[in-house]
Amino acid sequence: MPSITPDTVAFDVAGGVDTHQDTHTAAVIDVIGRVLGTEQFPATAAGYVALLSWMRGFGRVGRVGVEGTGAYGAGLTRRLREQGVEVIEVDRPHRKTRRFQGKSDPIDAIAAAKAALAGERTGLPKQRDGRVEALRNLRVARRSAVEQRSDAQRQIKSLIITAPDELRAQLRGLTTAKLIATCANTRPDHADAGSPVTAVTIALRSLARRHQHLSVEIADLDALLEPLVASINPALISVAGVGTDVAGQLLVTAGENHDRLTSEASFAMLCGVAPLPASSGKTTRHRLNRGGDRQANAALYRVVLGRLRWDSRTRAYAQRRTTEGMSKKEIIRCLKRYVARELYQLIVIPEHHRTT
Repeated sequence: MPSITPDTVAFDVAGGVDTHQDTHTAAVIDVIGRVLGTEQFPATAAGYVALLSWMRGFGRVGRVGVEGTGAYGAGLTRRLREQGVEVIEVDRPHRKTRRFQGKSDPIDAIAAAKAALAGERTGLPKQRDGRVEALRNLRVARRSAVEQRSDAQRQIKSLIITAPDELRAQLRGLTTAKLIATCANTRPDHADAGSPVTAVTIALRSLARRHQHLSVEIADLDALLEPLVASINPALISVAGVGTDVAGQLLVTAGENHDRLTSEASFAMLCGVAPLPASSGKTTRHRLNRGGDRQANAALYRVVLGRLRWDSRTRAYAQRRTTEGMSKKEIIRCLKRYVARELYQLIVIPEHHRTT
């Protein structure tokens, strides 16, 4: 009787790595899941080389499951890919599994190796060596600047509420732009900082100048982001309601290797706009998806809000669903799903394929 086991196996062992800031703990298992060894390596370029050499000492290395490929495991992931090793992004073990098995770096590394070998709860990690990664870095700086500018503006208005009457009467009726300019141009006497009026004036001047500096920083980053997004995917920013900010976020969410998204449903799930089934017995229903990339979800939300204001087809759809008894929140959830389907085609399908 011929054997049902193939004569040759593509690889001898599989690996798993539990990543941390300073060290990575690796584990190696054979093709039937037996643990061959565990070892800890420094999270440096030399440590990555030693880790791979150690794994290859047990045989031909197939796939390696790595926790945190977008964080502490980013450097190791790049190194393994350069060496032709298939890298699988592995989720952390479930709480139930940890409750029975315990928690340690070797245990997590073994679990990552077994998950990669079995193909459970795994995905392809994002590439971190292209223009989308450059876009992500710039967007991190811009988002931080926008948040800090908003904080400064809120703090200015909060100080005005509790300021002495004469100062509050002078500033409370100004527009935001005029308020920032007025506060930034004040010249308080620092020698009189013990006075409440002088102290609040100094504080307002400091916050207003911070606001101005952050505005310049945001403008400089926008000047870099706009041509970069346009060069990556010009068709995306030409869609109604999609600007540089929305397009940049969706490109970052999809990643440089957007072919890892197998369908538009997977992209919708990644953006948190795919409703989850919650049926039981005779009840058939779906519930809100609170997972996924919340920044991508917010980007789709902004597109929908814009189209609800001026797009005739979107407004007609919202009116029809309203007459059917749907609430505004439910209508927006449906529209976000439709927008995700539309934009997915522009993100993952090359432009020359769309035009032919």
